[in-house]
Amino acid sequence: MSCLKCLKYTMCVVNFIFFVCGATVFGLGIYLMTFSRFSSLLPSLQAVNIANSLFIIGIIITCVSFLGFLGALKENRCLLISFFILLFLLMLAELAAACLLLLFENQIGAFIEKDLKQGLEKSKESRGNRTAEDDWDKVQKTLHCCGISNHTEWGSNVPESCKTHNNENESYWQKGCYTILKNAFEGNLLNTGIGVIVVCVIEVLGMCFSMTLFCHISRSGLGYK
Repeated sequence: MSCLKCLKYTMCVVNFIFFVCGATVFGLGIYLMTFSRFSSLLPSLQAVNIANSLFIIGIIITCVSFLGFLGALKENRCLLISFFILLFLLMLAELAAACLLLLFENQIGAFIEKDLKQGLEKSKESRGNRTAEDDWDKVQKTLHCCGISNHTEWGSNVPESCKTHNNENESYWQKGCYTILKNAFEGNLLNTGIGVIVVCVIEVLGMCFSMTLFCHISRSGLGYK
């Protein structure tokens, strides 16, 4: 019984931590939706932008962790089995996404590069009608990059966000944004894989803990409280 109590409160603490993390991601998504959705970077995927993705991920994490926290605290079989099923579905979705990313890495990269070019062309067309910064300016200032591969893609109207001032000499960032992001992804591929494995292990442990509590409640005859 002491082990089961320890397991119960461990689930409560861990799920509470994930609930706070999910609420933080949810808030960050709302913040980005308020100021910028980065939708001009990938015109074909405007609905799947960073802000919307963080918003949806935050909702999923908060809902699942809340089910786990409340199910463990109240020893509710219905909530525990719902928590188990949702974790199982999330793990399957993550593994499927990881496999698709590995299998179609070149095709996905070519699609993103093509869509970035369309977004850059639209940004070039609209620059004469506005003075405010767009998503391309924010990304180029943050990553210290220019264009997709280099600054020549902007033509003669290179934006200020591409310029760097070294020793009072004006020049442009040498690397493109897509090149920097691609190199960063390839350089951290091992870390990404380890992160996916760690997340899956945490989900498997969560499923094991919830099923253990579920079986204990069933044996004790508490039923659906």
